[in-house]
Amino acid sequence: GIRLREGAKINTSLLALANCINALGDKTKKGFFVPFRDSKLTRMLKDSLGGNCKTVMIATVSPGSSQYEETVNTLKYANRAKNIKTKAVPNKKMVHLHISAYKNIIADLRDEIERLRTMMTGNNQVLNPKQLE
Repeated sequence: GIRLREGAKINTSLLALANCINALGDKTKKGFFVPFRDSKLTRMLKDSLGGNCKTVMIATVSPGSSQYEETVNTLKYANRAKNIKTKAVPNKKMVHLHISAYKNIIADLRDEIERLRTMMTGNNQVLNPKQLE
């Protein structure tokens, strides 16, 4: 009972994974819909399969003649997965560019504060720093 249902759910997830691999690996269907939402497994592997990642798939095969069909199906599955081409790009942030941008913003804000102070003191108003907050 329980193991049968568990096995059925695993097979459903593997079928959904095979559908995603087929959609991603087929070069003729560029821009084709990839059904990542069909199972929890494919949702978890979405970034690994089609995102900005390098992914490795290990296919376990058996040399025994009793496992011939399973071995052939595993190799076909792995061959389809091999056709998926992703381009992983390092996520590099240029920190010094962000710092210089923030320094410019801070300088502009300080200039604006000084300009507002001179405008208000020109109207003979006495300012304290708490009024500017």
